[in-house]
Parts: sequence; C-alpha cells; structure tokens
Amino acid sequence: MTPRRTNQLAIAALVLSLFAVVGSTTGLASAAKKALVPSSKPKAGGVLLLNKKKQFPSSAIPTVKRAKTADALSERAAASLTGSCSPESVDLGTWCLLASPYPLTNEEIGKNSYFWASQKCVELGGYLPTSAQLIGAAARVKLASTIDDDQLSSSTDLDATDGLTDRREMSSTLVTTAAGSTAAGSEGVSDGAKGDPKQGQPNPTPLPANPQPQTLQYVTVYDNHDAGGFAGSKPVSQPEIFRCAFEKIPGASDAEDAPASGEASTIARRGAKR
Repeated sequence: MTPRRTNQLAIAALVLSLFAVVGSTTGLASAAKKALVPSSKPKAGGVLLLNKKKQFPSSAIPTVKRAKTADALSERAAASLTGSCSPESVDLGTWCLLASPYPLTNEEIGKNSYFWASQKCVELGGYLPTSAQLIGAAARVKLASTIDDDQLSSSTDLDATDGLTDRREMSSTLVTTAAGSTAAGSEGVSDGAKGDPKQGQPNPTPLPANPQPQTLQYVTVYDNHDAGGFAGSKPVSQPEIFRCAFEKIPGASDAEDAPASGEASTIARRGAKR
C-alpha cells in the first residue's frame, strides 16, 4: 500500500471517530436534559418536584408491604366494628328485638315471671324491653295480639286444640296498684337487726320480706293491628309471654361472631318447632 493511500485511510478513520464522538455526546446531553426536567411523578434518575408545602407528594412515596397489610386489616376492622343485629332479631335502628317471643321449653312453662324473664334476657346478653319500646316496634315486629288481628303482622293464637285466646306480652315497665312504698315490695326487717345506740334507736321489730308483692305489676302490650296498645298489668310473680331486646353488637350479623349465638340459635330452633 502506498503512503498516499495510507494517509487517506487514516483521515477517513479520524473523521468517522469524530462523528461517533459527537453523536454519542449529543445523545447523552439529550438524555440528561430529559432526566433533569422536574416532575411530580417519580422517575428513575429524574428530579422530583416538591408540592406547595415544599414536601414530597404522597403519591411519590411507595407503600411498603407491611403498610399495605395494615391498610387491609384496618378496613376489615372498621367493617367488623359496625353494629348489627343477629339473624334472630329485628334491626330497629340503634337496638335489636327478638323477632318472635322467647320459646319456652316444657320445663320452663309456668316459670316465666317478671323475675325469670328479666334474668333470661340478661343471660342471653340483652334485657327485657319497656312498654314504649314494644309499642314503638309494633309496626315492624309481630307482637302478640288478639285472635282477630292480622296473622301476617302479629303473633296470634292459631292452635285451637287448647282453645283460642287473645295474647299479650310482658314489658319491663312497672306500676303499683296501691299507695305507699310497701306497694313496691319490701325487704322486711331481719331477725337480729339492732338500732344504733349512739342515736338512741330501739331495736327494730322483725318483719317478713315481700320481694314479690301482688301490688307491684308489669305492664303488658299487644300488637293492636300494628298500632300497639296496652293490655293491662299483671303481678310480677305471674308468668307471661316475653321477648328480649339487645344493643347492637359489632359482627353480630355473622353467625360465628353473634352475641350469645348458641342461645340465639336455640331460640330460632325452638321457635321453628312450636
């Protein structure tokens, strides 16, 4: 190869090298220019734009795995904290009422006095409702009623084998049929009680207790064609149909989480058999 030919090849190689260098630096500059443009969205190698409070935008901060798990658990916890009623009761806004009267077993028949019913409702996690609560619920709950009331909206006597009678149910509202404090009962005076000698009190005379006076009576209520009505009063010692009320409990709509779910299921099964 002649010296002239060698020089021409060398010049050509140099020119190509210069073009390659210029091209590469131009690409880098363009990429760097794009990377340096501020943005509110995070980009690899980019510049993150702060918000008006000079803080990183929350959308630019990734949620770690533990935080995602915590968010999911908090949503489930919030849902479980929502108060609800068990399937055996009617939702009346802030409280619940058994859809049917408490189904007495053969062994329990005749025991359902005011005392027994009150204790049974507490045992189930609730309480005996007032007359106002029962009357207020008459339009939505099938309360006990007369034989001529609508069977679809009230609980009437349908079994003619033992006669047909008008029905009513117990409330926790109490009245007295006589004047004086003893009309509401008395604990009496125990034998052996003594007066305070410092005050010169004589020893009291023993008196028998009267914890279940006939003069203290509970008010009964009936459906009265969904209008609700009073059906007289009965002594606290006498049995009567009753149902229990409950406060709303978180998760009560789930059978496994319902309050006193075993008792509630028993009530449902008894009611289906009767």
